[in-house]
Amino acid sequence: MKAPGFWWTRPAAAAALLRPFGMLYGAIAARRLAQGGERAAVPVLCIGNPTVGGAGKTPAAIAVARLLIAAGDRPAFLTRGYGGNSTGPILVEAAHDSVEVGDEPLLLARVAPTIVSRDRAAGARRAIAQGATVLVMDDGFQNPALQKDLAILVIDGARGVGNGRVIPAGPLRAPLAPQLARAQALLIVGEVAAAMPPASGLPTFHARLVPDSAALSSLQGRRALAFAGIGNPEKFFATLAAAGINAQIQRGFPDHHRYRAADAAALLGEAERHDLALVTTEKDLARMQGDGGLAALAARTRALPVELVISEQDAFRRLVLSAVKRV
Repeated sequence: MKAPGFWWTRPAAAAALLRPFGMLYGAIAARRLAQGGERAAVPVLCIGNPTVGGAGKTPAAIAVARLLIAAGDRPAFLTRGYGGNSTGPILVEAAHDSVEVGDEPLLLARVAPTIVSRDRAAGARRAIAQGATVLVMDDGFQNPALQKDLAILVIDGARGVGNGRVIPAGPLRAPLAPQLARAQALLIVGEVAAAMPPASGLPTFHARLVPDSAALSSLQGRRALAFAGIGNPEKFFATLAAAGINAQIQRGFPDHHRYRAADAAALLGEAERHDLALVTTEKDLARMQGDGGLAALAARTRALPVELVISEQDAFRRLVLSAVKRV
């Protein structure tokens, strides 16, 4: 599903019509947020998002895990595995594909052990049994199954909190006030160009997505066809433009889009007709792996890995390590 455009602008007629449904959904979501969860045997750090759509949670979760690894901890990722058919708890291994576990877990598992589980408490127990000394949740902020020792809300600087209303009238997953009340920090990704949450006294950090230099070098001087099926494809296209990549054609698909043979044929044909290199996100390329019908597209497509670089790195490190009593 693609988020409607009015979610990211000032409240419009459609938002007003849907507001009663948003209020009902928001009331249910707020009550769910207030529920007490199970206390895990190790610290739980949650990287969440107050809105739907891509803001950079997965790169942020990876950045947190790398900080923990550098400090001597043994983090494990805990995720629902959206888009996969496994209910878990399951340890992600090399033999898995996105049909089983989703696309994000395949990326997370390159950094640290990753458990996919729709039951977050059961997933936590599995991760701890595997030797984890701290859990990093990629998403799950609105899920009350586990108590969080640190919750960081990631916000896209270009989109902010949109029109400030709750699904389906706006992009918020729950009313903003109770979400902020249960967070310990905000992480804004990208230049701020939209409405941000009101001053809440929470520590606020800023970050940017930096493309991998080797991948950039391979694309320099090439005209490209860029495509992405993520929460906010425009964020990927903007990253390419900022890096000087000439993406003459841009194709956006819904979040977690499952590519089909027809998609592959269309993308390959368009790239060949215009002599363009194909480039996409790591998530999208991971979603193609293991599907024979997409083998030609996967072979022709280059992924552009990105790393989250936090401006206030020292302060952010202290925040993360304080949650696991490392400082």
